[in-house]
Amino acid sequence: MSTFADRLNELVRQRGTPLCVGLDPRWESLPLSLRQRYDNNPEGHAAAFEAFCARVLDLVGGRVPVIKPQMAFFEACGPAGFTVLQRLNARARQMGALVLLDGKRNDIASTATAYADAAFGCWGGDALTVNPYLGRDAVEPFVSAARKAAGGVFVLVRTSNPGAGMFQDLVCEGKTLYRHVGERVAEWSRANLGTDGLGDVGAVVGATYPAELAELRAALPEVIFLVPGFGAQGGSAADVRAAFRPDGLGAIVNSSRGILFPFRPEDDQWERRIIAATDETISVLK
Repeated sequence: MSTFADRLNELVRQRGTPLCVGLDPRWESLPLSLRQRYDNNPEGHAAAFEAFCARVLDLVGGRVPVIKPQMAFFEACGPAGFTVLQRLNARARQMGALVLLDGKRNDIASTATAYADAAFGCWGGDALTVNPYLGRDAVEPFVSAARKAAGGVFVLVRTSNPGAGMFQDLVCEGKTLYRHVGERVAEWSRANLGTDGLGDVGAVVGATYPAELAELRAALPEVIFLVPGFGAQGGSAADVRAAFRPDGLGAIVNSSRGILFPFRPEDDQWERRIIAATDETISVLK
């Protein structure tokens, strides 16, 4: 079975883009014409999220290599949201895209194993975001479950949020904490390299910190980066350029709000706006 890195790289080549589309549905941002068909309660939100995200997948799911559902928005809808998430994951995979579950999971090893089994089992994910704060024994269950499924893990290293530096920039033994985490990610990644020399343990590195992005790319040549913060959070095409290796591989760039909501809720042309936003993003990332 091909490694996760090889599967991802093949899709990036086939579809001609490193764009990862995030599914972050927000009730207040949905098209008004769609919202009016559903009740304003958790079950109604779940149904509306399914209708909207399924249409987004119809419009762009066959054009990009990765779809990244943000699990929190679906979990907030209760049991109905879980069911919708599962169906959307299956729909994305039917379109040939990889499903990267954004849950930022972690816990003690036994609980981490349960989280991992859920992600790569019942949720049908190809990859999962993971918080490394608990250390190696809490990350290993995710890596092990991912490798059994030819999947991947993306570890939080230098995140895109404004307060990221509070802990990640702390200096320990002469290096920032994010560099320490990055080095461990590289170590785990080297254990299962694909044909392009990239591993199945990736790093989340935000586009909003381009200097650190360049620093980490030079330090972690075997690691695939998941780059959030592009577009709505302020990261530009120039900012994300440093995430890639000279061969154009090594990173996927996430856009959520920029693809999902390039329209006002009352705009009847929202589908056309999503297609146009996708076209533009693919173009600027070339």
